Amino acid sequence: MARKSNLALMSVEALFKLREEVSTILSTRAHELRAQLARLTGGEVGNAKRRGRPPGRKGKKVPAKYRGPKGVTWSGRGLKPRWLTAELKKGKKLEDFAIKKAA
Repeated sequence: MARKSNLALMSVEALFKLREEVSTILSTRAHELRAQLARLTGGEVGNAKRRGRPPGRKGKKVPAKYRGPKGVTWSGRGLKPRWLTAELKKGKKLEDFAIKKAA
């Protein structure tokens, strides 16, 4: 807590200088850690495989299933949008907003 009050009393120039010093120290430490990790893994850190979706597999665009009173749409995936939640609270049904598919 005392540290916060010390920072509040510092001048803008002193705060900028402190920020530069912290940035330099963090950058140096990050470089050291990357070098240490490279030594431990036997290779470069940047070559590690990324987790998550494989490249090129982005989410597919899903057609809208529901249309709101102002023309906004929802695919039916994820959380219900606010407009739909509000309309459902008014007593309307989800089917009231369904987009009719052409045969």
